[in-house]
Amino acid sequence: MILNKDTAKKTAEHLLQIKAIKLNPNEPFNWASGWKSPIYCDNRITLSYPSVRVFLKQEIAKIVELEYGKPDVIAGVATGAIAIGVLVAQELGVPFIYVRPEPKKHGRKNQIEGYLESGQNIVVIEDLISTGNSSLNAVDALKEAGAVVKGMVAIFSYGFEVADKNFEEKNVRLATLSNYDSLLEQALDSSYINEEELITLNDWRKSPSEWKQ
Repeated sequence: MILNKDTAKKTAEHLLQIKAIKLNPNEPFNWASGWKSPIYCDNRITLSYPSVRVFLKQEIAKIVELEYGKPDVIAGVATGAIAIGVLVAQELGVPFIYVRPEPKKHGRKNQIEGYLESGQNIVVIEDLISTGNSSLNAVDALKEAGAVVKGMVAIFSYGFEVADKNFEEKNVRLATLSNYDSLLEQALDSSYINEEELITLNDWRKSPSEWKQ
């Protein structure tokens, strides 16, 4: 769910300009999952651009308060959303914690790093949603620790049907600054892609695991 079309397109414009998102339908990328993809997204690059990270921080903070109310704590999903999560927490003036993919093998064996009390209201920050599995794993860990997870806000989502299904099954609300449809609209408007490439990019999203160039 995106809340503001203008914000969605502006976010997409920023991500394309700084090459946090790259579109290359003619020479697809290889994802770690083994999928071939005409798009690659690395939102950690946004941290190197002060004006972009301020924009993202402010817009995410607005969504958090608008959709979920001011939380007791902001939680970032490690590792990609730790930094942006800290910025959002600072903007809102609330504590920050982060959630590892799994508990550490040593020390206190924490999966959640930072101070969390049972019953506190949490909003989770994520940088990117693909299938949603790793994001929802973090939500599960927070709930097991007694947190009340109000929902999640992400910078960008590919908009896969499997992600929608996963979030629905877990009954977790998700809001994103931008998504794949807004990205393609902005990319076409700015002549970053042409009509033929748009067809290829739309075909990929229909069945990404089976797509071939």
